[in-house]
Amino acid sequence: MKDLFGKALQDYFNNNYTEDLITSTNISGEDELPIPYLFRSYSEMPKLEQKALQLAKGNVLDVGCGSGSHSLYLQEKGFKVRAIDISEGAVDVAKKRGVEHVEQKDILKETDTFDTILLLMNGTGIFQEVSQVSKYLNHLKSLLNPGGQILIDSSDIKYMYEDEDGGLWIDTNANYYGELDYFLSYKGEEEEKMKWLYLDFERLQLACEAVGLQCEKVLDGEHFDFLVRIT
Repeated sequence: MKDLFGKALQDYFNNNYTEDLITSTNISGEDELPIPYLFRSYSEMPKLEQKALQLAKGNVLDVGCGSGSHSLYLQEKGFKVRAIDISEGAVDVAKKRGVEHVEQKDILKETDTFDTILLLMNGTGIFQEVSQVSKYLNHLKSLLNPGGQILIDSSDIKYMYEDEDGGLWIDTNANYYGELDYFLSYKGEEEEKMKWLYLDFERLQLACEAVGLQCEKVLDGEHFDFLVRIT
């Protein structure tokens, strides 16, 4: 991994911001991801993220913390927060912005336990493929204290397969429609292809039940996205 995401965050933090990240998938064209958005304050966050932060309790793990915006907000509210990200650059920026406990780590390497685990900005993305969902959910379950919760958001991207008449052109012989190849580029450099998963609510709920977790929808977003609370 070239960590172009981390480089972009570092550039912005160090006042070297000249252009945005470019993202695309195997079913969608190029789109700009504005770097300032990754440094947003609570008031600038979507209502799903605000709701998740309102529901946070106890000892919190912020998974895929990015520049640390969610962690910083919770810290200011007096929460004990641990933040992790696989991006070295993101961890560097989060630390410099004031996140007190942050480290470069894959969630599957985490062993401590928490009262709240946050996975925001399409948290199901890190599961990568449907075949890995139960592995990740079982691991997350092992990190929960008694009475703990996982707050995670996702999107049902079925709408991306609709034609103008409202019909769907999903290939029923292909993989699950929410499994995407995700591409990212920055300042002319291309990151290695990533697997990224968008799970519809029903499939996420069934996956949770299969590993002994309860999954309730907390809130629908404005664009086919939703927040769930898993206990």
